[in-house]
Amino acid sequence: MDRVQAAALRDLLAAVGPGSGWVEASAEFGSALRRAPRRPGALLVAGPADDEPWHFAAHLSEEARWAGVPELAPVLVRHDPPVDAPTHLTVGLERLAAAERGEALMVVAQQDPADALLERIGDARRRGARILTLDQGAVELRGLAHEALTVPTDPGPLTFDSAQHLVSLAAGERASSSGGGGLRAWLGRWVDAVSGQRVERW
Repeated sequence: MDRVQAAALRDLLAAVGPGSGWVEASAEFGSALRRAPRRPGALLVAGPADDEPWHFAAHLSEEARWAGVPELAPVLVRHDPPVDAPTHLTVGLERLAAAERGEALMVVAQQDPADALLERIGDARRRGARILTLDQGAVELRGLAHEALTVPTDPGPLTFDSAQHLVSLAAGERASSSGGGGLRAWLGRWVDAVSGQRVERW
């Protein structure tokens, strides 16, 4: 789904009516994601071995270019990258061992990933990295997060995939959402399409 498709889906859901607050929660989470890395190359994105967040990382890269925020350009951390892959696709889990204060780790996982990844995330947190998570039922993962956004398991038209688009779009929104314009205004059209939102902070 690109920006044009996201806008089309927004328009499709525009008639749903007033809503539940999930839009505000996703906008708040996107803002936290934008502020988390302190320098370019300091935003790591990871997920389970069987569902690495390729699309989320790609859309976040687009938003970083669109918004002119190089700190938002992600480094995709992979479980078993092939040595002949392009340079930006060869970053392995050992990168998490170097995560530190001033860096952020965004974990995208519907359910709890394997214990080995959870341990690496916990180690990165102890070294000072900011941990953000987008999940749909990952209780242990959520417990490691400084910022967590949980997608309802029965969200209606909003899928876990489309929630990732909302977050990446919100992260790329530079201006504050005041008045009737900006990301918050068009995300408002989603508002009753979802329910049961939760943002947690620790």
